[in-house]
Amino acid sequence: MEALAIFAYAFSGLIEARKRRLDAVGAFLVALVTAFGGGTVRDVLLSRRPFYWVEHQDYVLFIFAMSIFAPLFLRVTSRLFDQRALLVTDAIGLGLFSVSGTSIALDAQMPAFTATMMGVVTGVFGGVLRDEVPLILRDSRPYAVCAFAGCWIYLGLDRLDVDTIYNVLISTAFILLARLVTFKFDIRLPH
Repeated sequence: MEALAIFAYAFSGLIEARKRRLDAVGAFLVALVTAFGGGTVRDVLLSRRPFYWVEHQDYVLFIFAMSIFAPLFLRVTSRLFDQRALLVTDAIGLGLFSVSGTSIALDAQMPAFTATMMGVVTGVFGGVLRDEVPLILRDSRPYAVCAFAGCWIYLGLDRLDVDTIYNVLISTAFILLARLVTFKFDIRLPH
């Protein structure tokens, strides 16, 4: 049930990202927050740790892969995936996440009304986040890509046992320089 809900909401996020002409990074972030936003808010309110998406990295990796191939797939099938496809995937996610959120709240010994509200939050909040795409995701200059690459540099240097201070300085400097270079040379990601 969770997997189907995650897939449905992630796909609705990718459709919305395509409509807004977001690049693959923007599409990934919109799909990710659509799929896990409501559950994360629920988990914060219920003090549940770790968050579901943290515990189940495979779903995040699957959404990441979907985001890479989604622009091509959605471009080819854009006539088929109109507003109705968004409505159907959104309705599937809404139903599955609402019921699972209520069930999780009941397992946490919440009273009936609170459990119902946790279900509503779980079902609705991902769509709220999907529909409010921030300005930084609409700018096709690499932003999150710079952070993503810099974090991998940090991980690589950490594996090589580079001193933490040097690692932080090198990784941060890379992100800073990469971001500034994208502006200087107006480097943009494809849509």
